Amino acid sequence: MKIHFPEERPEYCARDLVIAFPAEVDGVRVQCAITAEALEDHFGARSLREDDLIAAFDAHRHPIEQAARRLLNEVGAKPLMLHSGYFRFYD
Repeated sequence: MKIHFPEERPEYCARDLVIAFPAEVDGVRVQCAITAEALEDHFGARSLREDDLIAAFDAHRHPIEQAARRLLNEVGAKPLMLHSGYFRFYD
């Protein structure tokens, strides 16, 4: 399975309090997201403000994408959400 993360700016979704980012799995575009809680708990986001969440994502993009890669390898080309508990399990 070939997984690639395009170099695109992540998107803030205020309704769900997540940062969304794309992945491509065997050429198929897949929506990935990480919760604000996970960004606060594990990646140093200072608040739920969009700027703080994006900054935490940008500063820790590689480990977040690696976590998404692990899940995508398990579930295939399906949208996924990274929650705080996932990082507690893999830290």
